Amino acid sequence: MVYAEGPHVKNILIRLAKRIVAGIVMVLVVASFTFFLVRMMPGNPVSAKYNELIMRGMTPVQAMDAVRVMYGFIPHQPLWQQYLHYIGQILHLNLGRSISYEGVPVLHIILNAAPWTIILVTTGLIASFIVGVLAGVIAAVKRSSPVGSAITLSGSIMHGIPQFVMGLFLAYVFTTIWALLPFGAPYNAALTPGFNGPFIMSLIRHAILPVATYALSSYGGWLLTMKSSVISVLGDDFILASEVRGIKASTRLRYIAHNAILPLFTIFALSIGFMFGGSLFIEDIFDYPGLGNLLLHAIDSRDYPLMSGAFLLITVAVIVANIVADFLYSVVDPRIRR
Repeated sequence: MVYAEGPHVKNILIRLAKRIVAGIVMVLVVASFTFFLVRMMPGNPVSAKYNELIMRGMTPVQAMDAVRVMYGFIPHQPLWQQYLHYIGQILHLNLGRSISYEGVPVLHIILNAAPWTIILVTTGLIASFIVGVLAGVIAAVKRSSPVGSAITLSGSIMHGIPQFVMGLFLAYVFTTIWALLPFGAPYNAALTPGFNGPFIMSLIRHAILPVATYALSSYGGWLLTMKSSVISVLGDDFILASEVRGIKASTRLRYIAHNAILPLFTIFALSIGFMFGGSLFIEDIFDYPGLGNLLLHAIDSRDYPLMSGAFLLITVAVIVANIVADFLYSVVDPRIRR
């Protein structure tokens, strides 16, 4: 095994380098697609601003200079020139300036909204993953019992309910029928933001419903996937061999869970990548100032730079998560390394 370690590490590095290059190419392709897609949408607020400045008495040259300063490009430039300017900005990590936020840098807006989405989705994702995986193992092992059938039914029901329906239901139950939790906004506006008890408690209370919405709507998918994976592992030869050798049931269950959970690593990593756009409906319902809400605002206001920046962030996150998942999968599963 020692002599194979060098070539093995070399192969991993070559594979990782190929994935990184492919990821960069994919980012550029998606960025190009997004550039042309958002400009095919009806309505052009940049041109509207240009015409407004002319109506105020500016000359066309003055209006173009003002628009260039505010938004970073001229609306009447040929599309190919706007495209080259856009790609050049991306290569310099400059996502342009927002239209709806009056020239504020897009990267600044995204960085302010990202922590809200990361905290919200990460908490719900981890909770749903842990509960769903454990429930999936039980549902598979006890699939012929009433307990297993009940767990599977709960996963099927939760998996079939859309996020916005789940969010509206929880909001109606816990803010209208039982007024136990606050609704809307990430915290009580009357409190002073900072590291103090009342503000932190307000953050937690306002986050309970959106986190629960994400966790419950994701729980069914993890459960059903884990159950299917466990059932497929139960038929493997090493499980039959362990039964013949008289290995304890608890030890066999640990082996089964370890092998069955491996395919879920990729799904989990991709879910982390999709977190930046996957909470769109939840943030809209609960008025959470995250990336999902920001993306909706950008679409409604035809904010080209902000839309492109949000889409680009989602693309980069998914591609990076995919590369990390592929690398980790080969680390945790010796069969892939071989």
